[in-house]
Amino acid sequence: MADKGKMDQAKGKAKEAVGKVTGNDRMKTEGKMDQAKGKTKEALSEAEERARGIQDSLRGKRDKT
Repeated sequence: MADKGKMDQAKGKAKEAVGKVTGNDRMKTEGKMDQAKGKTKEALSEAEERARGIQDSLRGKRDKT
């Protein structure tokens, strides 16, 4: 999912750049929104990975006891 977030960010940057060059405010805004969406996906993916790591470490401690 992190890769998908990076793709959304790259797509957003491209849209924003094209919007700036062409003077298309809607495309600029869509680009900014795509970038925000990508950052959100990336943060969510990182949080899920951390949660899995915590869960695994807690399971490991319980199994040893």
